[in-house]
Amino acid sequence: MSPQPPPDLAEDKERETNVLIEAAPGSPAKAAEDDGAGRQLSPAAWLRMLARELHWSFVLGVAATYGVSQGLGGGISRVASDYYWKDVQRVQPSVAQVYQGITSIPWMVKPLWGLLTDVLPVAGYRRRPYFILAGFIGVIAMLIISLHNKLHALFALLALMAGSASVAIADVTIDACVAENSILYPHLAADMISLNGFCSSVGGLIGFSISGFLVHAIGAQGALGLLTIPSALVILSGMLLKEIHTPNFPYGQAHKKFVEASGKMLTTLKCPEVWRPCVYMYVSLALSVDIQEGMFYWYTDRKAGLSFHEGFIGFMFAVGSVGSLVGVILYQNILKDHSFRSLLFSSQLMLSLSGMLDLILVLRLNLKMGIPDYYFAVIDEGVSKMINRVKWMPLLVLSSKLCPTGIEGTFYALLMSIDNIGGLTGQWVGGLLLHLLRITRTEFNNLWAAIMIRNVMRLLPLALLFLVPSSDPNSTLLPSDLLNDEDDGEGHRMQNIELTLLTVDRGTSPDKSPQEHGKNQESLDVEQDGDGVSLLANRG
Repeated sequence: MSPQPPPDLAEDKERETNVLIEAAPGSPAKAAEDDGAGRQLSPAAWLRMLARELHWSFVLGVAATYGVSQGLGGGISRVASDYYWKDVQRVQPSVAQVYQGITSIPWMVKPLWGLLTDVLPVAGYRRRPYFILAGFIGVIAMLIISLHNKLHALFALLALMAGSASVAIADVTIDACVAENSILYPHLAADMISLNGFCSSVGGLIGFSISGFLVHAIGAQGALGLLTIPSALVILSGMLLKEIHTPNFPYGQAHKKFVEASGKMLTTLKCPEVWRPCVYMYVSLALSVDIQEGMFYWYTDRKAGLSFHEGFIGFMFAVGSVGSLVGVILYQNILKDHSFRSLLFSSQLMLSLSGMLDLILVLRLNLKMGIPDYYFAVIDEGVSKMINRVKWMPLLVLSSKLCPTGIEGTFYALLMSIDNIGGLTGQWVGGLLLHLLRITRTEFNNLWAAIMIRNVMRLLPLALLFLVPSSDPNSTLLPSDLLNDEDDGEGHRMQNIELTLLTVDRGTSPDKSPQEHGKNQESLDVEQDGDGVSLLANRG
């Protein structure tokens, strides 16, 4: 227990803190004053406001990471990698299904990237080096893929894994920047999330829209080679990022923080309120079997399949992105206040039923209804992605409710890793299913059976819904001992006071002359203590 200040001193400090909080730009009072003006901002003025308040280099980092690297680059990579395994490496759909799962492994170790960027600065910087490292990894990996015409499948797999790791490291690093800015500027937290989603959605739509045409024009290897551009932009954003320099960092304390965070994560996972929903999230994703590669091979086969060309494949996936965006809108405006259990029940049931659209397409029943293959495939993709998004949104909210105080970001990354492992299991089970049913590059007679098995397996997680809390998203799920960090409570309180002082100091104090204020703004505001580093540097 840390020593408590005398009652009079504590009351004076509390009153001082309240005054500072009310005066701070990020305070509710200040936010209320600016709320009316904020609602009237045009998109261009909104972006200028974010660039002014958060610094333009942060907005550039979000655009480069979410918009270009994940959005546009992810759309191109999704289509180009499918064609790469099919036409360049010429592997069977079951093998391609397994390979696509393996390339997602770097996303399953997101807590590791999160811990590194949080507790292990490089050359005095916490974020810049990881952006630059991520960009260089992506550039090298994509150059290897694009320039080597006879690359062995194993090395191609390693290169694509490295490319995936590049995006994952940049994603975790920009998430850490968002979390840090959310503390310093709480009134802009929602704006930052909206900026992330906007950049990702627009980038994904553009990426999927042009991916098919790029593959048709320059081939799968050429399209993958273009992904060096997003990686280069990540390097540039890392070099330009405005960040506090913390010299003489106590690396011994970093090891201590790493051990403490790991121990607290393990303690939290042992809590029934946490591990029970985690089991459901993993099982529901693992049993949502993915046979996408079998469907892709059938879509593009010129004899036994639908003979869709590259441009239409990209367009179809772009419509899927629109469906996913519609799912977000539906959840935000209609479904977000429903209980976790009821919403997951409905979405899991709808997910199974929507899989019947694939069956109708494979059996060509859509032609008997008078609906051409092109139109029905687009409808199928849009509906399935919309329902997948509706199912995914409550899982994200549930995960955010399971994060204990003090390690919120790292534990959230751990929960996302559990989800990613569930998705990987679903992909590998789907690959095994395609192999057992002998669905090959040219043989698709049993594809209907794979679809039926997948649809039935999607119903199985309903038996484990009792593991999910029946409460709504506004309820508190964790026990009080995980929400109240007693050991670090005083440290967090003092850090919040210091951050508030810093924020208030951005304006000129009535008791100081402008010259004195300028001198204070230029002073070094980095403090080190036994528990780590307190970031109090000038952001002006």
